[in-house]
Amino acid sequence: MDYEKIIGVRTDKTIYKDGTRVIKVFNHHYKKSQVLNEALNLAKVEETDLNVPKVRAVYQENNHWVIELSFIKGKTLLRLMQEHPSRFNEYLKQFIELQIKVHHTKAPMLSKMKDKLGYKIEDSMLSATVRMFVRQSLDQKKSDLFLCHGDFFPGNIIIDENNQPFIIDWAHVSLGPKLADIANTFLDLWVEFDRSVAEMYLNMYIDLTNDSREEILSWLPIVSAARSNRGIKSERDFLLKLVQQSMEENNGY
Repeated sequence: MDYEKIIGVRTDKTIYKDGTRVIKVFNHHYKKSQVLNEALNLAKVEETDLNVPKVRAVYQENNHWVIELSFIKGKTLLRLMQEHPSRFNEYLKQFIELQIKVHHTKAPMLSKMKDKLGYKIEDSMLSATVRMFVRQSLDQKKSDLFLCHGDFFPGNIIIDENNQPFIIDWAHVSLGPKLADIANTFLDLWVEFDRSVAEMYLNMYIDLTNDSREEILSWLPIVSAARSNRGIKSERDFLLKLVQQSMEENNGY
């Protein structure tokens, strides 16, 4: 495979730019059903009024499954935040308003978030006691069905040459409780930036929506446990600590 340049590397895929195409090349262990499901989910989101990359093709090349997408020329919100720190709050508000728009977009026939979270928790390296606590917490949650990106982070928002936002990387999209999606973004920002940036995000979101801070943070141990499924060693202790704190607050479970 000879493409123009690498633009992203994940544990299970490498992402290339090649002219007007983005090429996602999956590792050998990635199942055909997983690749086709990811492409199908993005195709479903394409049918909404959200700006997203277009699926061009799905095929095998050198025993690797490949998803070919349209390339969006521009800069990510993450890069803009880094290049223009004086405009950070402006970009953060734009980011949150876009996430709210996603939550209020109709996209039927997608996987249910609670099912996906449950699978990730059971497939994690957490102890049986911790998994049981988190699963019980998950089972008690309402099964709302909002469109949730699942990895809504400034690095996944591209502002194109016409100043229009495009949302990329829909691999974790599902229908589920929007507050779980907010908690997941809060966790992303805490891990990738720090707690203060995550709090800025959460406070601004609450100011815009009047949603409950307590309800959002009640999802934190659940999304932390699910995130541990990624197997990133540098995050493991931090994520486990968040779950254990919740267990202690619930009378030492």
